[in-house]
Amino acid sequence: MSAPEFATLTSDDLVTGEAVALDLPPAGLGSRLVSGLIDVIVTVLLLVGIVLLFTVAALQTDQALLTVAFIGTMVLVFLVFPTTVETLTRGKSIGKWAMGLRTVRDDAGPISFQHAFVRSLIAIVEIYAFSGGPAFFSALLSSRGKRLGDYAAGTYVVRERVKLRLAPPAAMPPPLADWARAADMASLPTGLALAVRQFLGRLPQIDAASRATIGGRLAEQVAAYVAPPPPPGTPPEAFLAAVVASRRERDAARLAREADLRRRLTARR
Repeated sequence: MSAPEFATLTSDDLVTGEAVALDLPPAGLGSRLVSGLIDVIVTVLLLVGIVLLFTVAALQTDQALLTVAFIGTMVLVFLVFPTTVETLTRGKSIGKWAMGLRTVRDDAGPISFQHAFVRSLIAIVEIYAFSGGPAFFSALLSSRGKRLGDYAAGTYVVRERVKLRLAPPAAMPPPLADWARAADMASLPTGLALAVRQFLGRLPQIDAASRATIGGRLAEQVAAYVAPPPPPGTPPEAFLAAVVASRRERDAARLAREADLRRRLTARR
């Protein structure tokens, strides 16, 4: 396993207070179909409502003007409306909101107007013109359930309503407990803390050579935030586990002190 897998974090990643990135899984085909059906029903109802208004107005309106208005309505309903909704909600539509889904970029970041526009434009063809056939088979064959509009826009749909499963926190190696208590440890940058936690959580899956390479590289970066260095001969993974465990204990103690101070100040009032 290569090192970069443990060393990248963008500003769009969803990260918890413990510096753990949450990887939202792709939405299943069933939930995509239901959310898509809801969106189609909403779109058709909107179109029917506007057409009925035009039918009433047609009695007093020039036919050429009515034709232009009808074309404008088609653009509004099938392109402007879904693009606006997904842009303002950062990846949600009415169907996705009902099913707990969201459209994100391929790098898991929030979508922009450009992504929403391309998806809506392609949807006119693959969903409405061909009754959803191309979208269904594309999502069926894609590991991420991507329809043609997702491929064109560089997006995919994720599930937001998922149970969070975090790896157990790293334990303090007993031989390093005394050193860790006396060492001065600064807070690690979020990206580095995430890389260390991912590395420690995946140790059983990494071969010995990669473990030594990745662990040594991470330990070298973490050492800049720790003084004095660990005892000579300390394995990189033990050093990293000690730093993570010590920072967790210190943060917990700090939060407890702050909570106690708030309680005492409140009691004096």
